[in-house]
Amino acid sequence: MGRPDKGKAKKRGIRRLFTWKKLLGTFLVFCLLGMGALYVVYLLVPVPSANAEATMQSNIYKYSNGKILARTGKINREIVGLEKIPLPVQKAFVAAENKTFYKDNGVDIKGTTRAAWNTITGKGKQGGSTITQQYVKNFYLSQDQTATRKLKEMVIAIKVDRKSSKSEILAGYINTSYYGRSAYGIQAAARSYYGVDATQLTTEQGAYLASLLQAPNQYDWTSASTTGRKLVEERWNYVLDNMVGEGWLSASERAGMKFPVPHKPKPAPGMEGQTGYIVEAANQELMRQGVSEEDIKAGGWTITLNIDEKKQKDLVKAVDKQLEAKLDRKGDKKQATVQAGATSVDPKTGAVVAMYGGVGATEHWMSNATRRDYQPASTFKPIVLASAVDNRAVTQDGRKIGLGTVYDGTSQRPVVGSPIAFAPENEDDDSYGPVTVQKATNSSINSVYAQMIVDVTPAKAKKTALALGMKDGADFPESPAISLGTMGASTLDMAGAYATLDNHGKKVPPTLVKTAAHKDRTVQGAKAVGDQVISREAADTATRAMMGVVQSGSGFRAAGDYEAAGKTGTSENNRSAWFVGYTPELVTAVGLFGEDAKGNQVTLTDTINPGRANGGRTPAQIWGDYTERALNGGSDAAFDLETEGGAPDGTLPDPTPTTEAPETEEPTEEPTTASPDPTAPPTSTATTPPQPTSDPVTTPPEPTQEPTETEEPTSPPTSIQPPDAGGGPDANSTGRPPR
Repeated sequence: MGRPDKGKAKKRGIRRLFTWKKLLGTFLVFCLLGMGALYVVYLLVPVPSANAEATMQSNIYKYSNGKILARTGKINREIVGLEKIPLPVQKAFVAAENKTFYKDNGVDIKGTTRAAWNTITGKGKQGGSTITQQYVKNFYLSQDQTATRKLKEMVIAIKVDRKSSKSEILAGYINTSYYGRSAYGIQAAARSYYGVDATQLTTEQGAYLASLLQAPNQYDWTSASTTGRKLVEERWNYVLDNMVGEGWLSASERAGMKFPVPHKPKPAPGMEGQTGYIVEAANQELMRQGVSEEDIKAGGWTITLNIDEKKQKDLVKAVDKQLEAKLDRKGDKKQATVQAGATSVDPKTGAVVAMYGGVGATEHWMSNATRRDYQPASTFKPIVLASAVDNRAVTQDGRKIGLGTVYDGTSQRPVVGSPIAFAPENEDDDSYGPVTVQKATNSSINSVYAQMIVDVTPAKAKKTALALGMKDGADFPESPAISLGTMGASTLDMAGAYATLDNHGKKVPPTLVKTAAHKDRTVQGAKAVGDQVISREAADTATRAMMGVVQSGSGFRAAGDYEAAGKTGTSENNRSAWFVGYTPELVTAVGLFGEDAKGNQVTLTDTINPGRANGGRTPAQIWGDYTERALNGGSDAAFDLETEGGAPDGTLPDPTPTTEAPETEEPTEEPTTASPDPTAPPTSTATTPPQPTSDPVTTPPEPTQEPTETEEPTSPPTSIQPPDAGGGPDANSTGRPPR
């Protein structure tokens, strides 16, 4: 017999080696190894912490009417709960991306494998992921298109699906996805494309936003090409048809739907102008209420402010007209030093309805509305008067202090009864002789209020100031000099203090934030109106005194078709000029501050006008202009005051007595502290003192031109009054006296 064919023997050997049983066994081994490897990967790949961008949100700041004032943060996102998103809108996202979402285990093996293979082989970036996988990619991983990331995505998706509900996953997906127009999350997208909150989205609008996720920039209708518009409309129809197929939308309702063309994009509000000042002040208020700076920076807050959009614009217009239009900031270095600040408050609620921080937050970063490094000057005097009445203080000879009490208005007259020597100069060193407290308030006579604070005691006057809302500090000693407003204060502080006076002595803390809502917590604004901190008589007496300032005194430029009370103030060396006042409905503090390019305090003299820039001029004009606008031209509201009072021009009503002399003493014609000698005993004053010779009652000719600062009338031209003379330096200070 011949030898077997070698070729045939070799083939039989290969067949024995690769039998179907062996191949099947090998396949099963590889499958087991693969499954084991996947299990090991499943065990080794943890669910990581959320990536920084996934949790980063913007803060939304709104006017009191709900309109957005500003949005802050690098990521334009505001996370909203799924329960706030209409159910049809939720279903639209599922219909667009993953119809089996509610049934699957979080992974599409086939789609993921195909996408990974196409990516590896260079066929381009591919999708193929479930909603759960896309959520995992957005929330936990990066946007890298690599096989490694795809594998991690799949493993983590399985784990997330096991530990989280479908609602939690869908909410995370909708809130972390990118929609174009720099909008992350459905809330930002709803506002950007349709100008509504996510809660107000229609089914049609929701289907469009769901369609966007496939190609956000290409599918933005307002910038898309003809092809892009065709594709997104086809995608939109696909989403709605899927909803009908899944039973989430009726065919009849679907038939009546039209494509919802989105709005044109608008730039997000920035920090320019007054916005930056207001946002920073709101943040500071939130921190005072216990919200940490870290929490605020993390974002996710919707902060509704008390700022009234109209009144805010009114305030800016008033400053622009009465100040900025008259300055040459670029061409005149002195005029460039003028800074304005203002705060306006509702005295019934404490709501800060308007705030002016300066020329612009991106140009002058420090807010002139909240800074406390300038003296409020004579705007502090009504607080001294309120303290005197509240504490039932008496003069050195025992007479109760009220609007009709007569004091010696001699300039540089040393105070009596103080261990600290103090003899302030009146404005222009004018001496007034015997004057009532009302007249001293109208003309802001330093010597009278210096003696009054000694009579009430500086400690009690300071206590009253703090109770009204002013802030303590190293520059607020218990000395006679504080009668002239030598401490630091902001327009926010002074608006709050005067709001309490306007509210008959019940505390009114200025509140900028109405509510601050976060997905984890809600912060309400500070308590609006507090307890009675001074008596109604004291508050109303201060109001009546300041009504005289507006009607017949240094603040006449603030008068208008409304009932008003207010006080002027000009600090030492004319570094600040104020008008703080109120109507029954609105309290506003306006301040001008001199500040050079290096941040040093400088004089306002010869800046906005030749000579002194006192509180009765530009600040009062800004106040009046704004108040008229804010009250829509005027108001019939009247103060409801419970107090006796003198005439607004400072004269004493006859026959009602305005001073109380001790029953055991015979009243005389001398003022209570007329003697310049601090050691001389005080004498009582007659109940009907003579009219001071420095206060003429004759009517002068109508002025033909604007008077100079030293001739400035303090009332409408029916009589010439002494110039505004408020505020004052300490006994050892130099320079012109404050007013």
